[in-house]
Amino acid sequence: MRRHIVKFTHQLAALALAGTAILSTASFAQEQVNLTWQMWGDEKDTPLFQSLADLVTAEYPNIKVTPQFSGWTDYWTRLPVLASSGQIADLVAMQSMRMPSFYGVLEPLDPFIAADNFDKSAFESSIISGLSADGVQYALPYDVGPWLMFYNRDKFAEAGLAEPKPDWTFDDFKAAAEKLTSGDNYGYAVQAFDFVAQPVALGAEYFNDANAFDLTNPGYEAAVGKLVDLVAVAKASPVFASGAGAQTGSGRFAAGNAAMVIDGPWSLLTTQASVGFKVGVAPLPRGEGPSRYITAGSGWGISAASQHKDEAFKALKVLTGPKAAEILASAGRALPGRLAEQKFWYDVAAKDIAGARETLQYSFDHSTPFRLNESWNEFENLLTQYLPLALNGDNTTDAVLADIQSQLP
Repeated sequence: MRRHIVKFTHQLAALALAGTAILSTASFAQEQVNLTWQMWGDEKDTPLFQSLADLVTAEYPNIKVTPQFSGWTDYWTRLPVLASSGQIADLVAMQSMRMPSFYGVLEPLDPFIAADNFDKSAFESSIISGLSADGVQYALPYDVGPWLMFYNRDKFAEAGLAEPKPDWTFDDFKAAAEKLTSGDNYGYAVQAFDFVAQPVALGAEYFNDANAFDLTNPGYEAAVGKLVDLVAVAKASPVFASGAGAQTGSGRFAAGNAAMVIDGPWSLLTTQASVGFKVGVAPLPRGEGPSRYITAGSGWGISAASQHKDEAFKALKVLTGPKAAEILASAGRALPGRLAEQKFWYDVAAKDIAGARETLQYSFDHSTPFRLNESWNEFENLLTQYLPLALNGDNTTDAVLADIQSQLP
């Protein structure tokens, strides 16, 4: 009898130990994980993005996400410093145009996507590509957009001009810009990036087949020359200036001193809310060939230094998921990268913008890959620095492009 009691006691002890192990495992599985989420913006953005962070905790109670903001310029300056010092956040915002320079701070997402059977086809294909490097996915998108032509509908009406159609040509655009120019009021306000987006719309390429810069090819020179002539010869746009405090093309448009400017859907709603006239949008004017447009956008990835990558991917799915996209779109913060949720931006945030849905859908239907390499940001800076020489008539377009080309790898 005693032997049975001892044996039973030992069995109870074993069961207790097993139960303790099970409880410990369950407790470990639900251990609280605090993720930091680094992005550009300012403190006024906190409530909106905190509402997205709260979605993560609602889905995964053991995961808490804390947004952290810094200004646009500071963000890109600090990012490599934070990465090298091990202080980078778990979740990191990434802009597609800067992906070639910064993807090294991010964890490749392909293993997580494969293990989760995650459906990338729910997103606009151009931004999925834009947040990749060498065929590897490094971030998932929250917004996307092509460059568009913003125009002042009131000025078009006053001048007796028909509003632009989706397939309008550069000749149509030039004629409108010239007619809308009078004294200190211009038909158009050129900006540095226009010399990338508009030449592509005209059918030009600034890269060769090896994805190296080729700014002196005849097609790109001719396309840039069209814009230069609009400023230097037709005087339908002021020369853009890059110095601190200089008035931007977008600023001239908002002030009513320029009737057209190239910008993106990311600033469309704030522009409309801040001006005293009706804003319309159209695709960029095409050349003699078919329309084609580059798109860009932003998303979030997982830092390579994160100690909580599995939890970070769970959070990432929520932050780029349908409900988060609906919140951002309805608030006018982003045209979603998610296709199904773009309706909230069109139907709620942009419902009063003439041509928004038609223009954007036409542009996506005619999109072309945005070609980038690791020297892209240097290229953009050189355009800003040297193109005013051609716009002022101090140098020829061909000479300026040759000078920029000589400074690129």
